[in-house]
Amino acid sequence: MKRTVISFAPALLFLINASCNLQFRENTERMNALNEMQQTDVDFSNRSKEVGMKKAFLEYIEADGVLLQPNSLPVKGADAIDFISSFNDSSVILTWQPVGGDVATSADMGYTYGVYSMQTGDSARRGTYVTIWKKQADGRWKFVLDAGNEGVGAEMKEDK
Repeated sequence: MKRTVISFAPALLFLINASCNLQFRENTERMNALNEMQQTDVDFSNRSKEVGMKKAFLEYIEADGVLLQPNSLPVKGADAIDFISSFNDSSVILTWQPVGGDVATSADMGYTYGVYSMQTGDSARRGTYVTIWKKQADGRWKFVLDAGNEGVGAEMKEDK
């Protein structure tokens, strides 16, 4: 009887080890995806500052992306792209900072949230936002939903 138990011990140890390694790989893949997605959000904000809000949004929106704007119905897909294209952002500087987020176990969808600052001439508005991201077939992240709310004067770190 002891011999039977001993002969199963290596197999049991192998299964436990394989399970732990699989879990580690899944967690590593998920954490890498989370880091990539959050970096994409930072890059998106930097792009908005460099080339303007309109160009940045057009570069980062997925074809079926949705925009949620205050006091308006959701705008989706081609209508969202037309809506963004109609922006006159020549006097607008929109930047934001993600402060958190998460990614699905599948590592292909997730969200970021944070604070934004919109400067128009001499006035500035600050608020909060959430962006839902989807990993594309080419490995890039694009947003599928973006929404913001005027906040309570959230402070943003200054770029140095």
